[in-house]
Amino acid sequence: MGARSVGARVALPLLLFAQLTASWAQSPASVAPAAPATQLPTLGSGGEMNSSAERRLGERIAREIYRDPDYIDDPLLVDYVQGIWQPLLRAARARGDLSEELDQRFAWEVMLGRDRSINAFALPGGYLGLHLGLVGAVSSRDELASVLAHELSHVTQRHISRIMTKQSQQAPWLLGAMILGALAASKSPDAANAVLVGSQAVAAQTQLNFSRDMEREADRVGYGILVQAGFDPQGFVSMFDKLGQSARLNDSGAFPYLRSHPLTTERLADMQSRQSPGARAPDVAQQASSHAMLSARARVLSNSSVDALRGWLAQVPKSVGDQSPLSAQAAALYGGALAASKLRDPVIATSYAQHLGRLPITEPAALRLVALLHAELSLAHGDAGKALAVLAAVAPSRPDPVGGPSQVDRPWLMLSAQAWVAAGQPALATERLQEWVVLHPRDAQAWSLLSTAYAAQGNTLRSVRANAEAKVAVLDYDAALDRFNAAQALLRESGARASGADHIEASIIDTRRREVQSLLKEQALER
Repeated sequence: MGARSVGARVALPLLLFAQLTASWAQSPASVAPAAPATQLPTLGSGGEMNSSAERRLGERIAREIYRDPDYIDDPLLVDYVQGIWQPLLRAARARGDLSEELDQRFAWEVMLGRDRSINAFALPGGYLGLHLGLVGAVSSRDELASVLAHELSHVTQRHISRIMTKQSQQAPWLLGAMILGALAASKSPDAANAVLVGSQAVAAQTQLNFSRDMEREADRVGYGILVQAGFDPQGFVSMFDKLGQSARLNDSGAFPYLRSHPLTTERLADMQSRQSPGARAPDVAQQASSHAMLSARARVLSNSSVDALRGWLAQVPKSVGDQSPLSAQAAALYGGALAASKLRDPVIATSYAQHLGRLPITEPAALRLVALLHAELSLAHGDAGKALAVLAAVAPSRPDPVGGPSQVDRPWLMLSAQAWVAAGQPALATERLQEWVVLHPRDAQAWSLLSTAYAAQGNTLRSVRANAEAKVAVLDYDAALDRFNAAQALLRESGARASGADHIEASIIDTRRREVQSLLKEQALER
């Protein structure tokens, strides 16, 4: 991203967050009296901002992130992260770290940003931020799981709430700077530094010791969750080693995670002491091809400048050969095919994808990624028919129509829906997407594709309603209300021509419009 709007985009969320945290800090209904400043609250103790207030606070921050051009919903990377995130959540529940109240009230959503920096951060209300730079830098699923487990523990242990309690009598604005400081630093270190100057820096230093206590607690709880979820605990150790090496060498700004999560010799020693005798860090050369390809995807999508994409293509010949590990070859060819496609060079993209398909890959997840890449490239190059043929060969089973667990994986469905519309078969897209959004009503991308598919069928009313639901899913209630109002205007225009199906849709639209109006009123009261 260029520097043209970075400062403005960082300053606005920080200013907004400072204002809204101040209002919450002054509200006796949301925050209990502060605990003594010299004593760290016990594990997950009460006396903090209540869970409903924290969820509302998280939604207001998440709304700003959704609007950020860097926010990305890439189905393949989201699916990969969810494959790590969901086992961690189940483990936290099984261990008792995640209470039933927080489980039900919080969002537990990981939002991806295409930023190249190594960063992840916890937000109020169960929202987490994850930069593609981190996904592209880790050497294994276990390393990424260690970061997510650590951030999950920040939320389950109510660290954000406990910070608010501690700061409620001092400087409420500080919470905004702390929570979004990593985000600001990754986009513009100067903008982030400007937030903490003069007397504010003194307050930040006062907070540091408390923050380190929280970091140690998140290490301990996160390590337990990681092990319970079945991930290799060496991922925690190797990730700490990576961060430790970066901290010792020099933080050039690519590791904002080191600012928001300062490493100490004590924390490093603690993680190393948890390593079993004789155990070794994961062997990067032997990592699964699926992780290698998705790591390459994250790196390409986080930096899609022409120079960076050409750099990918230049590196492919050097990385492919009998002497290179299979995973390294798979990553180079996958990233090269994707980079060539973005450079609108279908010949090179197809060549690399075909070379990738000839590698002796046996891992089922990796083979599926290769097939989906072929479909993605065909669709990008205007051959929807070929894309559908590839997707049909790897089609999963259909979801249970009664409402049971879906066996359709999201990346396959998102690609298929686009291909069906492009091939002039939008009815297939609407059928499958309708089934999906019933089970996943907060999937904004699915709603947007459904809106496109309805429009291709000439069903304007349902298209507008689906577009409204997409806006609700990203917490943009103003835009959603506008879309629901437009749908009602269409119904009034149709008048007597409305069918029975339109009357049912009208009832749904009216109900959803009232619900969104109620949400907007709640937002107005919080300002």
